[in-house]
Order: sequence, then structure tokens, then C-alpha cells
Amino acid sequence: MDATTATLDSSFWISAGAIAGLLILSAFFSGSETALTAASRGKLRTQADRGNRGAQKALDITEDNERLIGSVLLGNNLVNILAASLATALFTRAFGESGVALATLVMTLLVLIFAEVLPKTYAITAPETAASRVAGTIGIVVRVFAPVVSAVRLLVRGVLRVFGVQTDPDSHILAVREEIAGAIQLGHSEGIVEKEDRDRILGALDLSERAVEEIMLHRSGIEMIDADSDPADVLAQCLESNYTRLPVFKDEPENIIGVVHAKDLLRGMHRQIADAEGSLADLTNFDITKVAKKPYFVPETTSLDDQMRQFLRRRSHFALVVDEYGSLQGLITLEDILEEIVGEITDEFDPDAEHPIGKSEDGQFLIEGAMTIRDLNRATDWNLPDDEANTIAGLVIHEAQMIPTVGQVFSFHGFRFEVTGRKDNRITHLKIRPL
Repeated sequence: MDATTATLDSSFWISAGAIAGLLILSAFFSGSETALTAASRGKLRTQADRGNRGAQKALDITEDNERLIGSVLLGNNLVNILAASLATALFTRAFGESGVALATLVMTLLVLIFAEVLPKTYAITAPETAASRVAGTIGIVVRVFAPVVSAVRLLVRGVLRVFGVQTDPDSHILAVREEIAGAIQLGHSEGIVEKEDRDRILGALDLSERAVEEIMLHRSGIEMIDADSDPADVLAQCLESNYTRLPVFKDEPENIIGVVHAKDLLRGMHRQIADAEGSLADLTNFDITKVAKKPYFVPETTSLDDQMRQFLRRRSHFALVVDEYGSLQGLITLEDILEEIVGEITDEFDPDAEHPIGKSEDGQFLIEGAMTIRDLNRATDWNLPDDEANTIAGLVIHEAQMIPTVGQVFSFHGFRFEVTGRKDNRITHLKIRPL
């Protein structure tokens, strides 16, 4: 009898110790899964660049998230099922048939508290630190379980394919740009990121998604110099202009032959006067084409990111935009692109103008038709679509499928649009309010 009791006692403690060890392994797998999936790859990269080998290892094993998660889940399920089986046998031997229910209750509590909630809570508080510490061991587990996990992956993809679901093992759930944009938007909604900071960061991220034609100055608003004009008139026009660079055309505005900088023009005229030792009357034979630089043309479909790189590479700030047929469509400057990031840039030479967004007595927004949808969205935090049109007037015309007359009212995209001004075929002013 004593021998039997001793045997039972030793079996009990061996089984209990095995269950405790399996719970520790389960906690390790659960915490590792949370740490490696929640850790920021950007922070891990920074730590790896500083010589942290654990961070580098974490980056390596998270390259293939599907294999990582499969290995961790396989290990976690193995130890959990084995622990539950040992507990059932142990409690059945000690308490009979009621031991099954008791083992289920006890193991549920132990696994929930010590193998799930506790390790995952620790891992989520410092995911990068935890990921660096467990990466080495998890890397070994991944290699050991690789054949089984590969077989499981093939089986899972086969089952999904039966239901019409296609999987791409090389695709990421979220692109880096979308992840950054989502984090910035979330930070703004929680009051951590200021609106201005959000707009600047998102504006920089959007440069590659937007084309030159979306922000260029339309050809109808370009100020040009006629190469055949009297030099005195050219000088007066240049002095009165708010711009330092002006396109020069010959015979017709479409025929741009150069771009003149105000400094180059004044230097050339001063040089001609100084050489002749005379006055302004000696400018009669001044040839503006000698001081004008070769025009730089770009396609209207060029992305803003590429165009900014071209400006920096060419050390140029000014480009003329043409369509696929070579016809002049507008012009763009480096300042225009920078304004998409930092907002409107003004200096002492910019004309004093009212804020582009006003308010009427009844609380409606007074908008100029030429204002871009993007600028309006940034100023008001609205979400008007800019896929089909660049300006507010263009959006109204697109949705109305006509050129509205003054007084017409439209409702779309959750807003009310009233046309308050029109010149020729252009909508110049509108009243807008959310519905």
C-alpha cells in the first residue's frame, strides 16, 4: 500500500512538473507571436543598424510572416494539447470520472492567465525588446518545423483555392506608405499629431501619386513676353510682374522660344546701355532672345515626385507643361510642388489677396471655382473626391454633366453646391455647405 502511494505521489509530481513546463513553453510561444507581429520593423531596423543582433534576427524571421506564424502556432498548439492531455490523465487518476471536467476548468484558467494574457500583455508593452530577445530561439523553431509548416501551407492554399481565394505569398498586408499614412491619421484623430504636421507628411507621401497636370498653372493664367515687343515695353512688363521668370513667345503664344529671368534681362539691358555709354534709348536694338534660356518642357502626366527630382537634378525651378500632342497646357515651378507639402508659400511680392475660403452670413463656404479640391480638403478636412477633376469647378461640371448657370444648385458627395459666379464657360465662384 505504501509502495502504491509512493508511486502515485511520484507520478503526480512528475506530471504536474511536466504540465508546468509545458505552460511555460506555451507562454513563450504566445508572447513571441505577439512580440514579433506587433514589433515595428522601422524600430527594429534602427536597432539593427546600431549593432543589435537580436533585432536583425527578428527582421530576418519576420520577412516571411506566414512561415513564422505557422511555426509558432504549431509549437503553441502542440504544448497546449499535450498539457491538457496530461492534466486530464492526472485528474482522472486522482478524482475519477469527474476529473475530466475538473481538468478542463483548471487548464482553461491556467492557459488563459499564464500562457496567454500574461505573456501577451508583457510582449505588447515592449514589442521590439521582446522580439529581439526571442528571435534567436524562434528562429531555431522555425527551421525545425519548416517541413511540417510547408506541408500545412500547401494544404491551406489548396483548400482556399477550392473556394476561389487566391493567396500571394510575396504580398504584404499593408504597404509601407499606407501603414505610415494610417498611423498619421490615427495619431491626428487621437490628438497626438497636429493637423499641419499631418498635412505635411501626407503631402510628401502623395507626391508620387499625383501628376503635374493636377497642380500646374493653366495656360490661360500664364504671363508671357512677346519677343517682338518694344524693349521698353518688355522692361516695363518685367518690372510690373510679380514673377521673376517669364516665358518668351514668337508670333503666337503656343510657340515658346525661351524663358527669361528678370536678373538676366536687367543685366543684359544694363550691359548694352553701359557699352554704348548712352541711355534707355540705346535699347532699341536689344534682342531678348540672347538673354532668354532654353525652355524646359515636361509631359503633363509626370508625377510630382519625379518632377521635383528633375528640378533638383537640373538646378531649375521652372518648366512648361505640354500634352501628348506637344501643345502647351500650363507651367509648373518647384515652389508649386513644395506647396503641396508645406502649404501656401507667400512673400512680400505676392499680391494681397483674401483667404481663398470665405463664409457667407448663413454659414456657407464661399469658394473660388479655380481652387483645387485637394487644397479645399486640406483646409476644411473634407473628403471630396479628386479622381475625375482637379478643381472645385471641374468637379461640379463633371457631376452635373453640363456647364451650370448662375443660381443652379446641386447635391452630391454629401455637399450642396450653388453656382454664384460664371465667366464665359468657367465657373468662377460657388457656395458650398455640408448636407
